[in-house]
Amino acid sequence: MRAEERDGDDDGARERRIPARRPVAARGAPDPVAASEARRPEAVAREAGAASEACRPEAVARARGVGAVLGVILLVAATVAACGTEAKAVCGVIVDSTSYADPATSRNDVTSKLPAFAQGCDWIGFAAVTGSSESSTCRQDPVSIAATQAENPNDNPVVEDRVRAHRITEVVPRAVKLFDCPAEGEGSDVLGALRYVAKQLGAQRQPDKPHRLIVFSDLINNRGDLNINKLDPSEGARKQKIKELRDARLLPDLTGYSVVVHGFLREKTSSPDRFPLLEGFWREAFEASGASTVDLL
Repeated sequence: MRAEERDGDDDGARERRIPARRPVAARGAPDPVAASEARRPEAVAREAGAASEACRPEAVARARGVGAVLGVILLVAATVAACGTEAKAVCGVIVDSTSYADPATSRNDVTSKLPAFAQGCDWIGFAAVTGSSESSTCRQDPVSIAATQAENPNDNPVVEDRVRAHRITEVVPRAVKLFDCPAEGEGSDVLGALRYVAKQLGAQRQPDKPHRLIVFSDLINNRGDLNINKLDPSEGARKQKIKELRDARLLPDLTGYSVVVHGFLREKTSSPDRFPLLEGFWREAFEASGASTVDLL
């Protein structure tokens, strides 16, 4: 659209066409033309590509090279945060194949809760609760979920997500197979399974990563030096039993681990007043093993 002006001179009036002025937004208001341009598909695609490029290591490195400029330093900090720096965990999974495995609820817990747990892991080891857990022949190989350097040499987040998604599909089938382990003796050796998985995770321990353990068990250990069914759950007796287990090196090394247990005393065969005392025993036992947090669900 053009505006017309008439301009006079010695030769008479003549017309001069002047381009219409671009609308000017009020101070503080968004520019309507720029906003319209920003909504165009090609503009959105350019922004998405720029964000993806900014997350590439070489892009971050280039920005860091101009660290003398305050604005660039702030940009680098924001870029690193946007690219995601949360460390995934070294994880362990314990599945109780003894009487705990009989209810369908126990298997449903594994299939419904383990996938979300695995999303936060870079590596997962497994252990089964049997009558002789630490020396059990019923094993599953660990799953390394994070992409290796050979699989993702350029640290491409799309490749990483694709590799992780595939590896996580291997976790639940391996865990479910542990439900069908042979008895390997009478009772449940929960402490043995905890020690075995702790040894696996200890070999993978990385100071810069969190360590997490998920346990599918009722924690009714009734083998060896700990028989929950005969345990005196009074405070003094609990502390004494935990000291005996620690002195005999029967407690696992769970230093810094977060522990969550699904199915704790699921059958609740104990008297109602005994239940919270046994809960207190296991909390104290996990804390004595070094666990940072404990959830008995």
